[in-house]
Amino acid sequence: MVDIQTGQTPPSAPRYLPVADHGLIGDLRTVALVGTDGTIDWYCCPCFDAPSVFASILDAERGGRFELAATEGARTKQFYFPDTNVLITRFFTEDGVGEVQDFMPVNANATGPTEAERHRLIRRVLCVRGTLPFRVRVAPRFDYGAAPHTVRMEGCVAVFESADLCLALTATVGLETDGTDLWGDFKLAEGESAVFALDQVGGDVAPRRCARAEAEEEFCATVDYWRRWLHASRYRGRWREMVHRSALTLKLLTYAPTGAIVAAPTTSLPEQLGGERNWDYRYVWVRDAAFAVYALLRLGFTGEAEAFMSFLTRHISPGDGKASGPLQIMYGIDGRAELPERELRHLEGHQGSAPVRVGNAAADQLQLDIYGALIDSIYLYDKWAQPISSGHWDDVCGLVDWVCEHWDQPDEGVWETRGGRRNFLYSRLMCWVAIERAIRLANRRGLPADLPRWRQGRDAIYRRIMDHGWSARRQAFVQYEHGDVLDAALLMMPLAKFIAPTDPKWLSTLDALTEDLVSDSLVYRYDPQASPDGLRGDEGTFSICSFWYVEALTRAGRLDEARLAFEKMLTYANHLGLYAEEISHTGEQQGNFPQAFTHLSLISAAYNLDRALG
Repeated sequence: MVDIQTGQTPPSAPRYLPVADHGLIGDLRTVALVGTDGTIDWYCCPCFDAPSVFASILDAERGGRFELAATEGARTKQFYFPDTNVLITRFFTEDGVGEVQDFMPVNANATGPTEAERHRLIRRVLCVRGTLPFRVRVAPRFDYGAAPHTVRMEGCVAVFESADLCLALTATVGLETDGTDLWGDFKLAEGESAVFALDQVGGDVAPRRCARAEAEEEFCATVDYWRRWLHASRYRGRWREMVHRSALTLKLLTYAPTGAIVAAPTTSLPEQLGGERNWDYRYVWVRDAAFAVYALLRLGFTGEAEAFMSFLTRHISPGDGKASGPLQIMYGIDGRAELPERELRHLEGHQGSAPVRVGNAAADQLQLDIYGALIDSIYLYDKWAQPISSGHWDDVCGLVDWVCEHWDQPDEGVWETRGGRRNFLYSRLMCWVAIERAIRLANRRGLPADLPRWRQGRDAIYRRIMDHGWSARRQAFVQYEHGDVLDAALLMMPLAKFIAPTDPKWLSTLDALTEDLVSDSLVYRYDPQASPDGLRGDEGTFSICSFWYVEALTRAGRLDEARLAFEKMLTYANHLGLYAEEISHTGEQQGNFPQAFTHLSLISAAYNLDRALG
């Protein structure tokens, strides 16, 4: 029963957990971040890029949260139920031990107004030893904390209603309300449990209770889903646990209805506390998603690659000659092209790091490297999964023809600088990859193509890089033509098979990068002081670059260095094996969390290092 009494919400001192002190759950449509204190402080419904319901990670006072924890000073530990995305937070006190099991049932193949549209989030509390008092507080703040809402009762179900979204909470313990929030205190003895289930309701989806027996069935079904999915992995190497956690994380970042893969499930987690480098990553970066396809294909997950190719075919087609080229660098999870950026000035930002942004103005940038990442993934999909269609090949030909015409333009580059366009070497490199992989694909399949023109373009790019991208003074390839600034993105040169990993010019570049940008295995992407990017503040090391560094060392035959660097990088993961985008100078996770780019690069580095070690 839910007891309704009018009163004041129990006081709760808002505070911010570090970004790394979170785990992730999801249903392949959206996700929730669960802190080590048992609080859900990030949740958007019904999809990744929908407005938030709980966002206290961005504003402890106004963001909204779902607290569920032991009331006495408890020590906590958090782990995933083995080989799944079911998260367990344990509470240890002098009187007992309890745990909260957080999960979202997966209905990956469901369509229409079915259980998939419920987006059920289940929080099951168990006392496993002794007795333990718990406290729950459900305080949603709709539309990033900007929309008012009410709570009404429909039998034993509490319905939170705002103008655009309704959520229903069922609980097996009594709760109180003040018309806005719900809260309650309860005690469990050994073997007892309580269940809280939060659903999206409305239209054909009616409120429905979640009894203990149903919660048990949902738990078993969710565990079975994730284990059956992971069973398809072909990875049997030294770092199986970390690789599989990265694969499970990438899977959580996929949007099942379209096959899209988001760069990260959060917005505006700062790259530097107090800085302005706060961006919305809840979209499909063509580059990130293409690299993710490569990583998943490496492990044997062809279904995700097929779904992403379907997303490209159904939702993205070469455009109409916009300044940013035939493709945008990013799209919405439904394929939409318009992602207007705005600031939410009513939110203070994580630990006071404003602004909080939704949308992303970088969508209109010209970043030529995306064509190489995309066509490389198409080439690998055709090679390792199944042949691409004739229509898809026509699209590839159109993109390659465009690259042949436009590869020598200055652009904003892979790091999305807001300081003006340059002739970035990495962009040239990936244009070379785009043409070279298309030539390979045409030759292997006997597909029609303007091969003489393509070869001419490929070779022109090669000569341009070798002649204008090499600094005699630095004895290294550099960030942009005729410059002297180093860039960790160039670690991709041997990985993309542009240059032999033992070529003297490359080994000299690797040594220069090690001296300038590497700090105890951690790699900065570039030096903002030497190459201003149009933004204030510093940033941490970029974790994808650190894993690229491991791969570059591996391919150069420096296996002892590569293995040590890889093992050191693993120590920077959080307690669950998750990574944000960056790592601060004190070893803290920074930026949006978790980051697809980091996890896919971990998979690639582990795979190639394993193979080299034998």
